[in-house]
Amino acid sequence: MHQTIFVIDDDDAARDSLIYLLRTEGLTSRSFASAQSFLDQLHKDQHGCIVTDVRMPGMDGIALVQALSEIGCVMPIIVITGHADVPLAVEAMKAGVADFIEKPFESDTILRAVRSALEVATSRDAVETRRIAIDRRHATLTDRERQVLNKVVDGLSNKEIAQELGISFRTVEIYRANVMSKMQADSLSELVRMAMLAVAA
Repeated sequence: MHQTIFVIDDDDAARDSLIYLLRTEGLTSRSFASAQSFLDQLHKDQHGCIVTDVRMPGMDGIALVQALSEIGCVMPIIVITGHADVPLAVEAMKAGVADFIEKPFESDTILRAVRSALEVATSRDAVETRRIAIDRRHATLTDRERQVLNKVVDGLSNKEIAQELGISFRTVEIYRANVMSKMQADSLSELVRMAMLAVAA
């Protein structure tokens, strides 16, 4: 999955310098002079991480973090802060920011933070991709197969499921085999994990 580092800073020189550093490291990046201009182009198919300054005219870094949280954006966020803004950066951490870095910073410091954020993003993307795949499989189940799956997740035996649904033991076995096949589960524990992930979505 292609990842981009989105750099948001109203300071043209600082923004261009960071973009240059990222690109010399072979990292794809895009820059924005304001939080609003970034939000205006943001869409759900974008993957990567966000690097934003705290103090900016209009919407500041903290307001951007809150806005991203409200729209469900899960890209990790790194906040760049001046020394006087450390309390603000701590507030940002409480709001879910992945890291904050004080100016002036060494190239290695920002690169380490960015690579760490991209690893987090990759992990989240993998979970989301798996969730989507499970949801698609779950959607192929018939109503009766879903009923059987729910009873399996509740810990009922085939005999108990048969009694509760008023069907034969053999029929439950057939439905359960169909569920395992459609969900592409290799074991009961994997099937339960999948079912819980589908329910949580």
